[in-house]
Formats: sequence, structure tokens, C-alpha cells
Amino acid sequence: MADEKKKEEKPAKAAAKAPAAEKGAVKVLGAPKGAAAPAAPAAPAAAPGVAPAPEKKIKPSARHMGSAKSARRKLRKKKSQIQARRKKEFTYRGHSMEELLKLPFADIIELLPARARRTYIRGLNIEQEAFVKRLRRSEGRPVRTHRREIPVLPEFVGKTVHIYNGKAFQPIDIKPEMIGHALGEFAMTRKSVKHSGLGVGATRSSKFMPLK
Repeated sequence: MADEKKKEEKPAKAAAKAPAAEKGAVKVLGAPKGAAAPAAPAAPAAAPGVAPAPEKKIKPSARHMGSAKSARRKLRKKKSQIQARRKKEFTYRGHSMEELLKLPFADIIELLPARARRTYIRGLNIEQEAFVKRLRRSEGRPVRTHRREIPVLPEFVGKTVHIYNGKAFQPIDIKPEMIGHALGEFAMTRKSVKHSGLGVGATRSSKFMPLK
């Protein structure tokens, strides 16, 4: 009896497994057995003249690994990165260096500060005029001068001047940023004082120290 019951249970289990495998298949009426189900209809194409649907914006947390807070921090850091700065062209009162060299002397004087403008309007003395003439004739050679009060003109740029500072002649290369300033501003006559340590006898503790 037990053997007969086992034989009857086996075909019943096989019949139960068969419909479970065919759950995903769509049953078509009137189709022959074993035929595949027809494919699903394709999505209709967008009509001409109709704008496509806007793409969804990706959140910062989806673009970067980690939390949303770390993603926002990375975005801020990327925006704040300093890019290589281009060298800014020098201009003096809205004029480039090439334009300054082409301007007549009367127009250049009007661009200078009041002190420098007054110096050239009143006229240079004999020593100052001699220095300006020597500087114009110098072709790359340095020019010495004691005249520290002469204001720098655009035509002086690129020249080398040895300016007397009270002790020696200090070499100065004239740059565009010096226009309108006096030559003496770039050759200092004073030095910063630097104190050394205390000497022997300066304090009571070192009063009776033997000299080495």
C-alpha cells in the first residue's frame, strides 16, 4: 500500500510544477501549442514639432560618491579653485605703454601727479636737463646721477640709472610702475637699525665677567 501511494504522489507533483513554469507566458487564444507569444507593441514615436521631455537633473549626491553634504563641499571647492591668471597689461591713467610713448610731451605732463607736473611746467635746471639728455642718448648703458628729484617719464622705462643715495650709486632698473615718481624714492638713504646682543658690562651680571 505504501508503494502504491508513492507512485501516485510523483505524477501529481510533476503536474503541479508544469503550470508554475508557464506563469510568465501570456496565453493566446486560438494559437497552436508551443507557439511563442507576440512581442509587445513598440512605444509611439514623438510627433514632429513637439519638444522632447526635459531631462531630470542629477542630484549632487548621485554624481559623487558619499553623502550629499560631501558632494556639495566638492562642488564648492571645484568652483573656488583659482585658475591661472593672465598677466594684466600695464596701463597708466587708461593709456597703455605704447600709447604713452606716442603722446606728445605736453599731453604726458597733464597725466602726471601735481608735484611732477609742476616740476616740468616750471622747467628743469641745467643739471637736470643734462641728465635727461644723457639718459636719452644712452643705448643700454647705465647713467649716473645725483639728481634724485627728477620725476620718471614714460621714455625712461627700460633704462638703468645709478642713483646716489648719500654713500654710493645704487643701480635701479626703471619699470612702468615708476612713472610719475621721483628717482630718489627707489634709492633709500637710510637703513633699518639692527641691534646685536648686550655687551660686557652692560648689566650687573656681566660687569665682572673675564674677557676671553
